[in-house]
Amino acid sequence: MKKIVILAGGYSKEREVSLQTAKSVYSELKRKKKYKLKIIDPDGNLVKNLRKYKPSVVLNLLHGRYGEDGYIQTVLENEKINYTHSGVISSSIAIDKVISKKIFNKKRILTPKYFVYSFKNNFTKKQIINKIKKKFLFPVVIKPINEGSSVNVFICNSNNIFKNLNKLKDYGEILVEKYIPGREIQVAILNNKKLGAIELRPKRKFYDYDAKYNPKANTKHIIPINIDRKSLNKVMNIALKAHKILKCRGVSRSDFRYYKNKFYLLELNTQPGMTSLSLVPEIANYKGIKFNTLLEKILKDAAINK
Repeated sequence: MKKIVILAGGYSKEREVSLQTAKSVYSELKRKKKYKLKIIDPDGNLVKNLRKYKPSVVLNLLHGRYGEDGYIQTVLENEKINYTHSGVISSSIAIDKVISKKIFNKKRILTPKYFVYSFKNNFTKKQIINKIKKKFLFPVVIKPINEGSSVNVFICNSNNIFKNLNKLKDYGEILVEKYIPGREIQVAILNNKKLGAIELRPKRKFYDYDAKYNPKANTKHIIPINIDRKSLNKVMNIALKAHKILKCRGVSRSDFRYYKNKFYLLELNTQPGMTSLSLVPEIANYKGIKFNTLLEKILKDAAINK
C-alpha cells in the first residue's frame, strides 16, 4: 500500500484554507483504499516526522508562504521525497509577483502595469497620489508581493489609497498595479496540458479571499464560458505558455482579466485550492475528470529534481 503524506496547515495566512483542502482530499483518497494516508501540519519536527513515516509521495496542499514559495519544496528535495506540484525555482518565481511579471513582460504576455512601492520612502498622501497619477490613473490595486488567495488585496481610489497602504505597512514593499476592469477568467493547466477555463462573477467588488472561500459570498461560477472559440483558445494558450515558461509541474491556475478583447494575466498559482468551492476540481469535473481521478493525475506527476 502506497504511503502518502498530505502536507497541510503551515504558517501562512492561508492556513485554514489549506486544512480545509486537506480534509476534502483525505476523505476522497481514503475511499480508494489503496493508500496509507497521514496529514502532517509542518512544524519544527517536519523532517523528523517525514523520516519516521517514510512516505513514497508527499501531496503538498500548503498555500502561501513556506508552502508554495520554494521553501517546503527545498526541504523535500533535500530529503529526496517525491512531491506534487511545482519545484523550488518555479514555485519561488510564481509566488513573487514582481519577478513573474518581469518574465511575462519579457515573453510578451500581457500583464497590468505596476510599480513596487517601498514604505521606507515615507511618502505623504499627496506624493503617493502624484506618483500613481504619473504612472497610471486611478483606480489601482495594491497587494503584497508574495501572498496568495487575494490576501490583503485592495482596489483603491485617491480617497482611500493612503488608508489601505497603511494596512500593508508590515510587508515593507508592496505592488501597486493598474486596475483592469472586465471579466474574471481562470484557466487550469494539468501536467503540461490545457485543462479548461471558468468565468467568475463575484457579488463582491472582485474575486477576493471571501469570494473564493465563503459559500455565502455567492460568487457565480460560469462554465462553459460565453466566449468565442478563438478567444477561449487564446487565453488557454497564454496560460499554457506561462506554465511552461515558469517550468511549472502538476497543476497550475492562471488568473486573467478580459477587457476590450485583451487578456491580462494577473498571476499564476502553483498550488491552487482543492476544496469543494475550488476552481480546478470544478473545471476538471466539467471535462469529465472526477475529483479522485484529478488527484491521481496530480500524484502520478510527483517527483524530485524538478
